[in-house]
Amino acid sequence: QVQLVESGGGLVQAGGSLRLSCAASGRTFSTYGMGWFRQAPGKEREFVAAMNWSGGRAYNENTVKGRFVISRDSAKNTVYLQMNSLKPEDTAVYYCAAQMSRDLWRQATMPTGYAYWGQGTQVTVSS
Repeated sequence: QVQLVESGGGLVQAGGSLRLSCAASGRTFSTYGMGWFRQAPGKEREFVAAMNWSGGRAYNENTVKGRFVISRDSAKNTVYLQMNSLKPEDTAVYYCAAQMSRDLWRQATMPTGYAYWGQGTQVTVSS
């Protein structure tokens, strides 16, 4: 089992920045990578960014590329999502998730590629 706890959400004005954290515990040595997704009211869960421990990175090209950066502090078992130039359309609950297999990296942009999920943290961007 892997436990994930997100933090760092909040209310920010458009153009501002936030850094989300995802602290992992449990069988973290079994993970291959982590991803961030978001879900706005009435919408499907949407891929934001992902990384694996082999150096791979992926971003949602249409919505966050160039504004968000995913990174990791392996000593703290924590993955971060630095969000810059925030827009009202970035408002959502943000979830982190853990990948457990190298073979699943090809599904890094899909929720089905992840085995464990955090409880989510709310990000609200005001105009």
